[in-house]
Amino acid sequence: MTDTAAIRASAQAWLDANQARLSAFNARIWSFAEPAWREYKSVAAYADILEEEGFEVELGSGAMPTAFCARWGDEGPVLAGFSEYDAVPGNSQQVVPYAAPREGLHPYAAGHTDPHSMLGTASLAAMLATRAAFRQHGVKARLKLFGEPAEKVCGSKPIHAAKGYFDDLDAVVCWHPWPANTVTAETHFGAYWSAVISFEAEAPERWVDKSLMPIDMSHAVARAPGANDAMCLMYTTTKYTKEAMFPHSGSWTLNEFILGDGGATSDNLAPRFSQIQYSWRASSLAIQEQIWRVLAQNARHAAAVSGCRAFVRWVTKTRVGLPNMALTALTWANLQEVGAPVYGEDAKAFGREIQKNLGLTPMEDPFIANVSRLMPPAEFEATLRHALPPWQQHLSADDYVDYSWHAPTVRLLAGRPRMRAPQGGHDYPSWAYNALGGLPAAVDPGMFVAARTMALTYVDLATRPETLEAAQAEFRERTGGGVGAAKWVAPLLPADFDPPTDLRWPEYIRTERGEEWCIPTARHGHGGGEEIR
Repeated sequence: MTDTAAIRASAQAWLDANQARLSAFNARIWSFAEPAWREYKSVAAYADILEEEGFEVELGSGAMPTAFCARWGDEGPVLAGFSEYDAVPGNSQQVVPYAAPREGLHPYAAGHTDPHSMLGTASLAAMLATRAAFRQHGVKARLKLFGEPAEKVCGSKPIHAAKGYFDDLDAVVCWHPWPANTVTAETHFGAYWSAVISFEAEAPERWVDKSLMPIDMSHAVARAPGANDAMCLMYTTTKYTKEAMFPHSGSWTLNEFILGDGGATSDNLAPRFSQIQYSWRASSLAIQEQIWRVLAQNARHAAAVSGCRAFVRWVTKTRVGLPNMALTALTWANLQEVGAPVYGEDAKAFGREIQKNLGLTPMEDPFIANVSRLMPPAEFEATLRHALPPWQQHLSADDYVDYSWHAPTVRLLAGRPRMRAPQGGHDYPSWAYNALGGLPAAVDPGMFVAARTMALTYVDLATRPETLEAAQAEFRERTGGGVGAAKWVAPLLPADFDPPTDLRWPEYIRTERGEEWCIPTARHGHGGGEEIR
C-alpha cells in the first residue's frame, strides 16, 4: 500500500535540505537578466542542475535554442511543469533600495520583473523534490519539466504544443508569482497573438520613369517612398482604425514595437526594409481573428502606397485557458497545508529603505496584506470578475494556457511582495518592484511556498489515482471527450512552425568594446544626447 503521507514528507524534507542551494540558483538566474529568445546562460544552468539530479535533458527542444525538455522515469502517469527565465528590456536594476541600473551596461538593459527567475526556480525545485521522493519510495511516475523561453512574447509553449511535446501529458501543475496566495478557478487568461510585419522596397528606382530626366542623376532621381514610409503608414493607419477593430465591450489590447533595420548609414537612399511588431490580447479567438483581419488590410494598404511589398512573420498564437476545478481544489488544499509566506525583518527593512528613499514615511509592514495571507479561490475569482461582463470568460494573456488543452492544468499563485501604498492611487516606480524581485529575503518565502505546494500536488496525483482520474474526467467533459474531440481546440501554429529566434530581439552582445546591451553603452546617461526643449 502506498504511504502518501511519507512520500509527501520526503518531498518536503528534500526542499528543506536544498533550500539554500536553490535560493542561490534563483539569484544566479536573476543576475543573468537575459531577455526573450536569448537566455543562453540561463538554459545552460538549468541543464546542469537537472542532469546532476538524474534527468535526461533535451536541449533546443522544438527547434528553439534556449528551450529544453527534461524527463525522468519510464512508467506511470506523466506529470509536467515548466520553468521560465526571460527578463524584460528596459528594467535593469540592482538589488538596492534606490534606482540603480546594472553597472557597465546601457541603463535600458534587461531586468527581471515578475520575476521569471523566481517562477522558474520554484518549478524546478518542486520537480526535483518530487523526483527525489518518488525515487526514494519507488513511485511509478514520469516527470517532465519544460524550459520555456520568451514568455514575454508568449513564445515557446505554443511551439512545444504544435510540435507534439504535450501529447503524452496526464496533468500539469504550474504557478506564477503574484501579490496574493491562491489558485486560479474558472476565469483563466485569454489569447495572445503576435506578428512581425515587414515592408520591403525591392525596386525603389522604378518609382519614376528615368527617361523623363535630362541627364543621369542616380542619387537625385525620385525613388519609391520606401520601407520607412510604409512602416509609418502602417503605424498611423492602425492607430486610426484601432477603435473600429472590435467594440470596446470586454477587454482587449493591441500594442506595437518598431524593430531596427540596420540601415542607419544609407541616409541618401530609399529605405529598403522595415519591420513593426504587433501583439494583441483578447478574451476569445474570434476577436483575435477580427483584429488580425484589420492589421492585414492595413499592411496591404501601406505597402501599396509606398512602393513596397508586405510580409508577415508570426511570433506566436496562443489559445485561451481551460479551467480544471478538480485540480484547483486539490492544489488549494495543499496550499492551505503549506501556509502563506512569512516575510522576515530583512525583507521588511529593505522595503522601508525604499519608502525612505522615495520621501515616504517608512511603515512597520511595507508590503500589502494579501502577500501574507491565503485567499480562497472563490474570493480571487470574484476579484477577477468584478469588472468583467458575464459573457467574458477570459482576460489578459499568458501562454501557460496552451498546456491546458493537452492535459488537466492548474495554475497556482503565490506571494511576491508588492509595496504598500501610503494612500490610494499611489504608484511606486518600477525599479522598486524589480529590486525586491532580486532580494532573496523578499522572494524566497513565496518561491518555496509555491515549490512545496506543487510538490505535494505532484505526489497526490501519482499516489492517489482518484485525484488524477477526477481531473482527467473533468478535462474530458470540458473538451467534449478529450484531445481531438468536438470542443477541443488544436494548436494554432503548424507542426512545422519555424521559431522566430532569428528576428532582431534585444540581447547582450560582445564587441571590441566589451559586453554591451543591444543599444551601445553610453559614455554618459542613456546616450540620447542634448535634450530638445
